[in-house]
Amino acid sequence: MKNITNYQNKKVLVVGLAKSGLNAAKLLKDLGAFVTVNDHKNIDDNPEAKELLAEGIKVITGGHPLSLLDEDFELVVKNPGIPYTNLLIAKAMEKGLPIITEPELAYEISEAPMIGVTGTNGKTTTTTLISLMLNQERKQGRAFVAGNIGVPSVAVAKKATKNDIIVAELSSFQLCGIDKLKPEIAVITNIYEAHTDYHKTRENYVKAKMRITENQDSSDFLVVNWDLKELRELAKTSSANIVPFSRLDEIETGAYVKDGNIYYQNEFIMKSDEVNIPGEHNIENALAAIVTAKIKGVTNTAIQEVLSTFTGVRHRTQFVSAWHNRKFYNDSKATNIEATEMAVKGFSNPIILLAGGLDRGFTFEKLVPVLKAHVKAMIVFGETADLMRNAGEAAGITQIKQVTDVVAAVPEAYKLSDNNDIILLSPAAASWDQYPSFEVRGDKYIEAVEKLMQVEDK
Repeated sequence: MKNITNYQNKKVLVVGLAKSGLNAAKLLKDLGAFVTVNDHKNIDDNPEAKELLAEGIKVITGGHPLSLLDEDFELVVKNPGIPYTNLLIAKAMEKGLPIITEPELAYEISEAPMIGVTGTNGKTTTTTLISLMLNQERKQGRAFVAGNIGVPSVAVAKKATKNDIIVAELSSFQLCGIDKLKPEIAVITNIYEAHTDYHKTRENYVKAKMRITENQDSSDFLVVNWDLKELRELAKTSSANIVPFSRLDEIETGAYVKDGNIYYQNEFIMKSDEVNIPGEHNIENALAAIVTAKIKGVTNTAIQEVLSTFTGVRHRTQFVSAWHNRKFYNDSKATNIEATEMAVKGFSNPIILLAGGLDRGFTFEKLVPVLKAHVKAMIVFGETADLMRNAGEAAGITQIKQVTDVVAAVPEAYKLSDNNDIILLSPAAASWDQYPSFEVRGDKYIEAVEKLMQVEDK
């Protein structure tokens, strides 16, 4: 950790706790700042707030009082999930206070260089693959994962040395709050429609994603999905060296697929069907990871070993179990249409699709072609159950059943399945109508699959 002094005696307001706020507050105290923490949860239900109070940090809970800003704070560190429309944050912006997120702090203190990964879909899988490849034959130091993947960047940056590297998954929410953050390699997996409830417009969302490269220069690299015309155009705004990847075209300056083989700059890497995780989207994730690994000097042998053995990240087209000639997959992270579309395309066997969740005000007609081609039955639930049903009926699916939630969906899906079918949870919607996170939703699905197997085997 770098010994920085720019926070010494600085008055800083940390808004929002959870892991990122907790770690940011502790770091700022260690750096000599006068820290005040504000969180909407009451103190009785707030273990993070209690922990900070025990360490002598001022904590205000139970809401976001505007009177807080009567104090002369010099900086606000915001939990990424709190929107800029929050009244306290909006007032802080009016007062001209700088507002950053926790990855910015991590970058400032880190001795280790950073690889940043963003995109609408595939961030976590790509981040994980890159870290595995970098660690496969590593002789010195370690590649740490951090950021939106569930590990606070600050906690990693505090322990990482100059011999290590941080592979950070960076969400659009986090990237809105950066200033100096400059990854030596930035990866953009893709950009689709997402989080318009937070960013208000698609243009704002795209701008947030592109901030990952705004501080890069000619010594850095931008790894970008060349199959998306929009990204090809956006890449022109970067000062970094552009290294593309493509599943559809032969792009000799980067990684690509040709005749069932994966190449990097005309060098054979491996056969595409040797990539262990299913789906065309995971080929794209693998290509992004390959480019990054090759830039860092990783051997083909190390890359092959990782891609041929990796079984997937939890909640992201995760193989759960094979039972009675059916295979169960958990893709709870599919919180948008494109993610579900790619997951469904990844299977050749008939699919029983479990889908539904938070209603964000759009319909699911875009799913109709892929439903028609791959899905034999649907179990729908959540606020978007009727909209999902409409899409299924438009695709000609006659077996559609509506249930209360993911847990109830599992036995019903099994009843509609036959030998060699795929039972796939890929909701195409966020979880917040029924579950606090996609992780909880996925865990409930896994538990329901395990319960089904136990009951049926008795």
